[in-house]
Amino acid sequence: MIHLAESSLTSAPFISAFITTSKFINVTASFAVIGVLLSMTFLLLDSEGKLSTSALKLRSLLQISALFWLIGNLGTIFFTLANILGQSINAALDPTVIRSFITQITLGQYLFFQTLVAAFVLASASGLRRINTAIALLILVILGMIAPIFQSHSATSGSHSLAIGSLVIHVIALSFWIGGVLALALIDPEDRAIAVPRFSLLALWSAIAVVLSGSANAWARLDFKSAWHTTYATVVIAKIFLTIILITIGYLHRKNLSKGLSIDWKGFTRLIFVEALIMITTLMLGSWLSSNRAPVRSGSEVFNAAITVAGIKTPPQPTFSRILFSYEPDALMIGILVVAVALYVKGVLVLTRRGDKWPIGRTISFALGISTIDFATSGGLGLYAHFAFSYHMIAHMFLGMIAPIGLALGAPMTLALRTLPQGRTSQERGIRGHLISALHSRIGRIFTNPLIILAIFDGSLFALYFTSLFGGMMQSHAGHFFMNIHFILAGFLFFYFIVGVDPNPRKIPHLVRIVILFAAMSIHAFFSVALMSSTTLIDKGYFLSLKTPWLHDLLADQSRGGAIGWAMGEIPILIALVATFIQWMRDDSREATRIDKNTARMAAMGQPDELAQYNKYLSNLASKDIKEKD
Repeated sequence: MIHLAESSLTSAPFISAFITTSKFINVTASFAVIGVLLSMTFLLLDSEGKLSTSALKLRSLLQISALFWLIGNLGTIFFTLANILGQSINAALDPTVIRSFITQITLGQYLFFQTLVAAFVLASASGLRRINTAIALLILVILGMIAPIFQSHSATSGSHSLAIGSLVIHVIALSFWIGGVLALALIDPEDRAIAVPRFSLLALWSAIAVVLSGSANAWARLDFKSAWHTTYATVVIAKIFLTIILITIGYLHRKNLSKGLSIDWKGFTRLIFVEALIMITTLMLGSWLSSNRAPVRSGSEVFNAAITVAGIKTPPQPTFSRILFSYEPDALMIGILVVAVALYVKGVLVLTRRGDKWPIGRTISFALGISTIDFATSGGLGLYAHFAFSYHMIAHMFLGMIAPIGLALGAPMTLALRTLPQGRTSQERGIRGHLISALHSRIGRIFTNPLIILAIFDGSLFALYFTSLFGGMMQSHAGHFFMNIHFILAGFLFFYFIVGVDPNPRKIPHLVRIVILFAAMSIHAFFSVALMSSTTLIDKGYFLSLKTPWLHDLLADQSRGGAIGWAMGEIPILIALVATFIQWMRDDSREATRIDKNTARMAAMGQPDELAQYNKYLSNLASKDIKEKD
């Protein structure tokens, strides 16, 4: 059995040094992988969805970066295990101990997943040919890179959702910023002129995200009254100072770009290399911070079951005002919502400047959907959802049933298709082209199949709540976050199919939509009844471990959650059913109007209408039959 109670202070100093070194290699190499994939998919030109010659040259650099990432991961696993055991590295090399660490311990599982991602990138780099494949690989790398963060030192501090979420955003933004700079320093000079303008915009938003997320993380982890005289705080201040220097260099980049054709590319190149050097130094400081615990907040050493399990202090007994006004920020979800709102507002502004109008009702619908998600994740409802199954089910209904209707009626994909930039050349597909390609791809058609949509929307309920998945996901921040993401995406996919106004790669008759709605209603009712009738707890001891003082009967609360799910789940489906009938009648009315206009137009031109043409066609067939009989 591996004991995790050992502190890093009990290990030999050289083990701590090796951990810092391996983490530095790990982080730097992963950022390089991100930078190369960003260059391939976003910065450099593509050729009708295929990697350009310049992008193909980067595959060898991708392989080298992935190899170092793999080496850094293996070193991190071994040295972290030695640190946990408080023994020499030889003990960590025992196959049985390693197998136990990567299969039974959460941190080991996350590190092993990251190692597998690095190995997969290394194996697939040489065969990379298409942009869509590179985009999928980029998403996989991001997931692998952030996985261990959910078990970092921030996970043991207060304000769990704020500390972990802000750190995830911080690392992703840094990877885009630093990885992009590393890539710019290594690509050919002629390609740099093409890539820099687009990277400049990405770097600006990444820098803003780095500053905001870093500030939020420091606030969540450090006690401002007593922690700032420690070595940890000194390193934090040094990292802040270097970040300010990097932002200044970024400002010089943009100032250089404003000169247009008179850019001093030699001076610009030197500036990029200086920026890359400072970024590497910043990464070294970050590696040291990730290998050492932040100073303990006063009072945080007192044991609290809720903070240990959920990372949040037990809130007082729920009342209407407390649910309405409480706020426990989930930084990662807030970051996603802020990006979504910023992109939507940007799209509306682009249309407005162009002279086009965007229906205000769609903007309001989208805003209500975003607000609902925030209330169900960071608001009072999201807070109490951690402590009682009944409130969890209410949050589930808000995320999976109510918010997606607002998002679907907001038509975000239509807005994106009308405002996203075209390719920079006639051969480049561009961001808009990639979205169209994804919508009409084989995967897009699979996920818009009515049976697949129904299975994801309702079938996943049984897979989640009647297996061990629910209890396991509730006990980790990553599991809880991805569960919420699943609720949102499954609900959006369902209502996009039923009442959405965005383009759909499939032409689905309204009658089929109504059948799907009735099927969803029936399946959801069956699920709720099964949940209400259950005589055992499905959370695998999660809610019991919280020791919530105002929650006495867990089984009754679970049954109440099933009843809430039944009641709240049927209402949005009924609303969608009514909306589908209205859309059906409107489409029939439009079709009738189109036929009438076509008939009037043909009559005005002296041409027979469609009905007369059809009757003439039948008459000709009858004449042919008579002739053949004669």
